[in-house]
Amino acid sequence: MKQKAVALRYDADKENAPRVVAKGEGQVAQNIIKIAELNELPIKKDADLIELLSKVELDKEVPEALYKAVAEVFSFIYKVTNKK
Repeated sequence: MKQKAVALRYDADKENAPRVVAKGEGQVAQNIIKIAELNELPIKKDADLIELLSKVELDKEVPEALYKAVAEVFSFIYKVTNKK
């Protein structure tokens, strides 16, 4: 099975919901992960969530039906960044 990755961006001052800014599989997924690592961005591994988010069009906001799942990601990010 090919590796998949989805990158989200959220600017609470400008956006109503997180936005899918990159997604892909194989080499593209590896590049997304490498860029995140180089920029010391938190990475959450969740195959089910990636499957759902990969269906969202690029540069589109995450649909309301996925808010709960994405909230779990932001909770994870909050915990990771506050440990540093």
